[in-house]
Amino acid sequence: MNESSEKRKVAVGIFVLIGIVFLILGILAIGNINETFKKKISIVAMFDDVSGLQSGNNIWFSGVKIGMVDNLEFYSQSKVKVTMKVEEKAVPYIRKDAFVKVSTDGLIGNKILIIYGGSMEKQVIAEFDTLAVEKSLSSEDVINTLQQNNKNFLSITNDIKLISNKMAAGDGTVGKLLNDNALYDHLNQAAVSLQATSGRAQQLVNSLATFSETLNTPGSLINQLTTDTAVFNSIRNSATNLQRMSDSASTLVSNLNSALSNSKTPAGVLLNDEESGNRLKETLKNLESGSKKLDEDLEALQHNILFRGYFKGKKQ
Repeated sequence: MNESSEKRKVAVGIFVLIGIVFLILGILAIGNINETFKKKISIVAMFDDVSGLQSGNNIWFSGVKIGMVDNLEFYSQSKVKVTMKVEEKAVPYIRKDAFVKVSTDGLIGNKILIIYGGSMEKQVIAEFDTLAVEKSLSSEDVINTLQQNNKNFLSITNDIKLISNKMAAGDGTVGKLLNDNALYDHLNQAAVSLQATSGRAQQLVNSLATFSETLNTPGSLINQLTTDTAVFNSIRNSATNLQRMSDSASTLVSNLNSALSNSKTPAGVLLNDEESGNRLKETLKNLESGSKKLDEDLEALQHNILFRGYFKGKKQ
């Protein structure tokens, strides 16, 4: 009796021991307490705002979980000192100039810390090194930004509404253009005039193109003028001769003016000496008077009885 009772107690004890072992293993698996047995180093970061970060939150580097937040404590008046436990296997990949920022695990998940950046020229982190912090936008900052954007959008909407009302009322240039038919007609006429001007400009361009083509047409006058040196030399010689004739004519006129202005030459005497001019006029008058008297004498002579037969014979 006593022996069987002792065996039962031993069996119950073994089952209880096995149950305790499984319970401990389950707790370790569920609570991820086995992480505590991994070798880690402590590094520090100073935050202005941890945005709800708590001890035990995970730390990520390049998408890999490398540790967790060990402790949070206030530092000076406005800083929060965050101590992080980072696995030693990740230490060779984290540089002293790396950054730390607060993020979330998913859209509405737990807060996490993300380590990123760093240059290969810098040394790897060591125990109790302090990493730089990048300020990230919190949900409150995002909400404030959205509210400010909503205010700006409302202001823009009100401005558009005001502008549309003025346009409908015919205020402003656009409003007058939309409501004033006369202004529209003027603009339409201006557009027609511009189109006609454009057509004439096109015709001018076509004419210039045609003219430029004639320059390259062999045998044409313009082509000869531009390419034939003989024709060009002939034209140049003609121009030279014309210039010489013009110079000669200019010299002749100059000499004539000199002769007329000289009172010693006959022409100068006639033009400049008033007395000689008067005598010449008197001589011309006398010649005219003598010519008339001579005509009268000849007429009388024709009717004279002595010469009448002679003049009749001359007429026959």
